[in-house]
Amino acid sequence: MNLSSICSSLPTTKSKQKAELIQKEEIFMTTKGYFGQFGGSFVPEPIQALLDELEVTFEKYKDDPEFLAEFRHYLKDYSGRETPLYFAESLTDHLGGAKIYLKREDLNHLGSHKLNNVLGQILLAKRMGKKRVIAETGAGQHGVATAAAAAKFGMACDVYMGAEDVERQRLNVFRMEMMGATVHAVETGTRTLKDAVDAAFGAWMNDLEAFYVLGSAVGPHPYPTIVHEFQKVISEESRRQILEKEGRLPDYVIACVGGGSNAIGAFSLYVADEEVKLVGVEAAGHGLDTDKHAATMTKGSIGIVDGMKTYAVFKEDGELAPVYSISAGLDYPGVGPEHAYFKDSGRVEYVAATDEEAVQALLLLSKTEGIIPAIESSHAIAEAVKRAPKLSKDEIIIINVSGRGDKDVAAIADYLEAKK
Repeated sequence: MNLSSICSSLPTTKSKQKAELIQKEEIFMTTKGYFGQFGGSFVPEPIQALLDELEVTFEKYKDDPEFLAEFRHYLKDYSGRETPLYFAESLTDHLGGAKIYLKREDLNHLGSHKLNNVLGQILLAKRMGKKRVIAETGAGQHGVATAAAAAKFGMACDVYMGAEDVERQRLNVFRMEMMGATVHAVETGTRTLKDAVDAAFGAWMNDLEAFYVLGSAVGPHPYPTIVHEFQKVISEESRRQILEKEGRLPDYVIACVGGGSNAIGAFSLYVADEEVKLVGVEAAGHGLDTDKHAATMTKGSIGIVDGMKTYAVFKEDGELAPVYSISAGLDYPGVGPEHAYFKDSGRVEYVAATDEEAVQALLLLSKTEGIIPAIESSHAIAEAVKRAPKLSKDEIIIINVSGRGDKDVAAIADYLEAKK
């Protein structure tokens, strides 16, 4: 049983409850579990009972001084935060326009932003007395972070990963296994992230005593809110750092978007600053005019996917369409409901970058700054490469470098070899 089959019999829309838009910290929700019309919880009753328990636990601890002190301790001493906001002077000079700063989430322990959220969720799991965790992963970064935290806190760990992604990301698979996790290669569907999510939810249905560590800002309530809460540290830091370095806020913050966790974290503290333009970059794959892309916002429509109402890429028969990206972390057919809300409200501009643009951006940053970014993050860099030369030298761009590219080196080498 997977989440898609569970939800297939449910309606594709849910009546929008009227409520005055309230701002709760940086999270915009019109009703419980909703961002505007997006979000909700479309799951079977056994899962809903667990989600309700999780929500109660989260609400109890998210502002609890003891919990926050422990969370911040592990962010600092285990993960290595805070991460630098680095002025990419050579890249800025090369492009000849706006000043470019890099938020260096690639310098987090294990190489990406994923550990921020995992540490928060694992600490919740510990307080709930859980002994086993389940996770899905695309590029493997969330799986690696979950495996590490499970090892640290003495929990059993099962990670579900599309078989295609297992082949693309052998290094991360071995890293997970080294830390004691069991990695399950999912052979169904397109054998990528969407299928891993389905399999992980199915495994959770079979062991309701386990804790599901969801890696992106997607899924049924309260997961999008939880992931936002634990990832907002990215913009908490970058906002303070840019004020210290430049004495003002940036003109643009750019982040890649798959499910949307790094972008939610990168955007969070700037949402209320209307002068700061927020740009999310999806995977255009072989091009938006082909069927080989994962551009949910650009090409998708509204429906139910993975227990939430959001934008997703559907076929004519209403089934989810297969999606593609060179990036295993971006080839997801849906997107987090808060991003869907930001699209409809106009607060965030969503664009797309092709495989080729992302690869060239990866190579450019590597050659100008000696920083090898993840291929996911390279989609955001590609958009900055397009924009920066058109902007004045007084303008400022922050790019969220969500991860490092060690995991991608072999795949990029194969891509470049195939082009010869």
